[in-house]
Amino acid sequence: MATGFLKIELYDQSVGRPVNGGNVIVSKDGEILYNVFTNSSGQTQSLSLEAPPIEYSLEENEPQPYSTYDVLITADGYNSVLINGVQIFADRTALQRVILEPGNQERVINVPPPVLWGNYPEKEYEEEVKPVPEETGFVVLDEVVIPEYVVVKDGVPQGDGNVYYVPYKDYIKNVASSEIYSTWQDAAIRANVLAIQSFVLNRVFTEWYRNRGYNFTITNSTRYVSTHQTPSPKSYLLLTKLHPIFLPNKHFQKFSSTKASSSLIFSIF
Repeated sequence: MATGFLKIELYDQSVGRPVNGGNVIVSKDGEILYNVFTNSSGQTQSLSLEAPPIEYSLEENEPQPYSTYDVLITADGYNSVLINGVQIFADRTALQRVILEPGNQERVINVPPPVLWGNYPEKEYEEEVKPVPEETGFVVLDEVVIPEYVVVKDGVPQGDGNVYYVPYKDYIKNVASSEIYSTWQDAAIRANVLAIQSFVLNRVFTEWYRNRGYNFTITNSTRYVSTHQTPSPKSYLLLTKLHPIFLPNKHFQKFSSTKASSSLIFSIF
């Protein structure tokens, strides 16, 4: 077995300040491995944990490339938080930021497996190239912009589920964390993050769901996603067969390569 690392950060929901003295218990199959407290910055020290060999996350058809651990967080005056299935990869530090709410109840969070490993529903087909809606006043954007928040529906568009306002940067980071492995080469990670941003901004710019009467920008269901080919973790090339990438400078650019990977990623959108 190899070694990965876990670091916990605790923050107060109401004022955003770090939570000092929060108790963090890390366990595996009921066995307590660490029982530590956060410092004045709301952080624990870096905790070393066993993880599978890094090669498992770099090659296809390998065993599960990460280990999972459970984390119980308690602090005076706050709801406790139990996070089941925190994923640890070899030679990487997993940073788990937790926002604590005042109260005396328990909140349980079950972390699902990454898209590359989990068993998710097949994608609903949709055209890759979508028409831009006609301007109707103050609704349709006249250019691509980076939003401050992404309005996310929890579940499929027609079903029940809460709607959340997620900061754009946090949303992109969360999607990337659920789609790809942090052990991949830098070029592969950057390529996928660009593809994620491209798809999200396409949903924003075309008002894909709002033009259908919904009150959100995007969903977190893997059934309603953009299926694209992605570089393998060993590839130094960037993107292949993708739509133009919407970059923060608002110019449209296309990255291409001469080699296509056979692996697919199904983005959680």
